[in-house]
Amino acid sequence: MPHHALEILLTRPLARDELRHAARTWPLAANHDATRLMALMGAKTPDRAAYRLRRRLKAARLPIDVITTHYPDRNGQILLNLFFSPDTHAHLKSAARRAGQEPERFIEGAIHRALAEHASQETDRLDQAVRQLLAHTTPAYLLSAVGHALTRLPERPTP
Repeated sequence: MPHHALEILLTRPLARDELRHAARTWPLAANHDATRLMALMGAKTPDRAAYRLRRRLKAARLPIDVITTHYPDRNGQILLNLFFSPDTHAHLKSAARRAGQEPERFIEGAIHRALAEHASQETDRLDQAVRQLLAHTTPAYLLSAVGHALTRLPERPTP
């Protein structure tokens, strides 16, 4: 059975005792500020691995926001394992039914639309910033400055 690397994003940082208690439930690795955890879970599919991990960690009462696969699949996609309150789930089910979709596809579509909107806004923002820079320099100088800046970055920002 394959093992899947899963990332757990928390709604708040864990206290040292909370992390110790959770690590007794399942082996976990925390980032520097204990807002993200990593775990390995054996399962046939990433869906099952995320489901099993959420069930396993339920007793630890962690403030889990979302569980994701750490590595993208062959299509470059990551799995999001979300938990909704009963009221939120009922509202999503109702909205999905009105849209003629399954709740999972409805949420997937909403996430894709939000990501596309964000990408469009970011493109527009960068386009405007470049135009402002070009108002004060030549394209050759700007390109040179961008190349210089990119070679000096310690690390790339996370998307």
